Amino acid sequence: MNIIVDTNIIISALIKDSVTRKIIIQCDDDLFSPEIMIDEIKRHSNVILSKSDLSQDNLEIILNTLLKYVKIIPPDEIKNFIPKARKIMEKIDPGDVIFIAADLYKNAAIWSDDKDFQKQKEVKIFTTSNMVKRVLR
Repeated sequence: MNIIVDTNIIISALIKDSVTRKIIIQCDDDLFSPEIMIDEIKRHSNVILSKSDLSQDNLEIILNTLLKYVKIIPPDEIKNFIPKARKIMEKIDPGDVIFIAADLYKNAAIWSDDKDFQKQKEVKIFTTSNMVKRVLR
């Protein structure tokens, strides 16, 4: 199965060596994230560094390790899905439109703990709890 990984999941895996990080590494599903996720990580790197006590170098090492398991989807590959994604998510959280578009492109589910995704009914959402049951049975 294809699963789109939301930025909050990657941030969680960066902050702490936790079940989230284990799921990413051990998951047999194909994990993807839109390229914007990397920009969001960079934008929030100071918060990640302060919460994790990681050095900048270690943060980059862990991120690069995670990106071995989460394939990046370039913007041009999902641009045709933006209009439909906008109809689904624009009134709920316009910032999540790109993740819905990635989901539509990959015919996937989204892994996120963001409650805004739960408010739509067009795409399947997995929370971390769902993923624990799925991957770490």
